[in-house]
Amino acid sequence: MKLSLTGRTALVTGSTAGIGLAAAVGLAREGAHVILNGRTEERVKRAREQVLESIPGAQVSGVAADFSSAKGAEAVTRAFPHVDVLVNNVGIFEPKPFEQIPDEDWFRFFETNVMSGVRLSRFYFPKMKALNWGRIVFVSSESAVQIPSEMIHYGMTKTAQVAVARGLAELTVGTGVTVNTVLPGPTSSEGVAQFVAELGKSQGIDAKQAERDFFTHARPTSLLKRFILPEEVANLIVYVCSPHASATNGASLRVDGGVVRAIL
Repeated sequence: MKLSLTGRTALVTGSTAGIGLAAAVGLAREGAHVILNGRTEERVKRAREQVLESIPGAQVSGVAADFSSAKGAEAVTRAFPHVDVLVNNVGIFEPKPFEQIPDEDWFRFFETNVMSGVRLSRFYFPKMKALNWGRIVFVSSESAVQIPSEMIHYGMTKTAQVAVARGLAELTVGTGVTVNTVLPGPTSSEGVAQFVAELGKSQGIDAKQAERDFFTHARPTSLLKRFILPEEVANLIVYVCSPHASATNGASLRVDGGVVRAIL
């Protein structure tokens, strides 16, 4: 399917690795001008090279910005005052027992995972409505529905993203703008791969066995029984960003490998 994104400008936050990078590659493949984002110029440069290696001739820009404060969104919107597509993908996670999570961590997670999307959407959303076309996608997680006991602060932010997206969608009535949330399951992103490798090392087992154990004990409801590939999540993100997804609005779309045991 041709997704008709040629001529559109798409900003993907947190797009130097994992789901974000895969989404950027997918959007570039469909003809969009992609704006990459990472915390450092070096990471953005490397990601740009990766996109161009996959899609020679792609139109790719980049902006270094750290979303742990409002300065990140300010830097991005100053550099790129117009986008047609906004993918709020940037996020942090860290397993930690609830009683050991200080106030600072709660605020840090909320600032990066939630407020980054709030600030960027607040800037771009009115412009999209004025042009009567736009796409905003929040990359949340199955953890928004099934809060993980090992990182409750992370799960809280993922649920908040779903709430923000649905509320924004209510403001799109009668326009060509849509706002949706994509809920990936456990995905083999940069951080997860490192987490599993360290978990295996601590238990004296290899990464493959650590992965099997993870789905036996931590995510036993998974139907896939493996980590999802970033590209598998990106396929859904790219579709939702396209004109073909015009009737999908205010939705929470799962690409979770069947982890969530619900029919809706």
